[in-house]
Amino acid sequence: MTRSDEHTDDLALGVELVHVDSPVGRDLNELVILGLRRNPRRAHLLVSTVLGKHIPIPPQRALDAAGQLADRCREVLAAAGGAADAVDVFGFAETATGLGHSVAEAIGARWYLQSTRRPVPGIAVAGEFQEGHSHATDHLLLTTVDRPTPDAPLILVDDEISTGKTVLAAIEGFHRVRPAPMYVIASLVDVRTDADVAAAHALGERLGVPILAASLARGRVHLPEGLIERVAELPDPDVVPDAPSAGTLDRLDIDWSATVPEGGRHGFLDSDRAAFGAAIDATAARIDQRLAPGRAAIVIGHEELMYLPLRIAERLADGRPTRFQTTTRSPAYVSAAPGYPLRRGFSFVAPEGDTVARYLYNAADPDLPTTGPASPVLILVLDEPADTPWLTADDGVVAALRRSGADVLVVVLRGADPAAAARRMETL
Repeated sequence: MTRSDEHTDDLALGVELVHVDSPVGRDLNELVILGLRRNPRRAHLLVSTVLGKHIPIPPQRALDAAGQLADRCREVLAAAGGAADAVDVFGFAETATGLGHSVAEAIGARWYLQSTRRPVPGIAVAGEFQEGHSHATDHLLLTTVDRPTPDAPLILVDDEISTGKTVLAAIEGFHRVRPAPMYVIASLVDVRTDADVAAAHALGERLGVPILAASLARGRVHLPEGLIERVAELPDPDVVPDAPSAGTLDRLDIDWSATVPEGGRHGFLDSDRAAFGAAIDATAARIDQRLAPGRAAIVIGHEELMYLPLRIAERLADGRPTRFQTTTRSPAYVSAAPGYPLRRGFSFVAPEGDTVARYLYNAADPDLPTTGPASPVLILVLDEPADTPWLTADDGVVAALRRSGADVLVVVLRGADPAAAARRMETL
């Protein structure tokens, strides 16, 4: 076993990340870096180096990690006598929505759904559960596309499994409505204790189905006493300074077909893949034409909208340096301490008008300047419900990014329609 203690003593605060093992040769400390957050439930944050949430990363890195996780799911299913040629996949909001969809794509899932924290008028809540340690606890299921029959194994994907309580609650909820023959808890990193693992086995015995686990690395997180209080006592983080002049603003409206889902928020079928891929190609080509040749780009998704921006970033990376990340609800602690992963932080009102603040971290490449023509253009990708006056308000995300000196291109998907999934279902 190995432990990680890369940060300065002032920010390590006695937290230890201990690698246990990996079936794919990945070290826990390669996959996550310790971050901190001012949260009364949990003060530490495992910042993924392969997810594209808090750290801008090459898009292929995220897709490769998802592909490895899909391969690992195949292996554990085969070992348990299950088949991976017909599976369903579920991803957890907000951080694992893109990872879940990427795993679903890599494994060829029949059906993909992600939980959401955005209610939609006119779409009934098919189910809900809560995440105990999160700053945003409610998970809603707003699918308009039922899982195909006959029943298949269900893979539940999260970026990190800390206790497993949230995923076990989801399994119980799915099993009450429509039981699967087996479940796979899939994650980039699994830091459950032995007692947490035993709880999953006990639930499987009670339900009468196997509950399997697949991850890229397993480890442990050792937390010192009083960590929450010690994080609360840290100095206020430095704000991102205003540049001498604001960055430029450009906007591109994309007509997204109402018959093509923009992701898994309301259900995504294997029959949607071809049309989705074609729409991504066309959208990326429009964006590429809007940018100066060869200029670097950071594609920024909007919270749960992760997979579509990731796929756009993948296409753009063919012709220019491209990174990918998304905004988040997570109020993390920002510091320029050596080795600390959250070096810049932006806070802003949600485009949807939610009173809870939203955040974006880093939004920069360490090898490039943050302002000027050699800096990356920040490409903010949103769906139509996020295209509101709050988006461009003085305390909104666009203004926050431009004040830092960054050039911003806002890309809005017009016409994406949650009810389109219901119409597709009628034709099956």
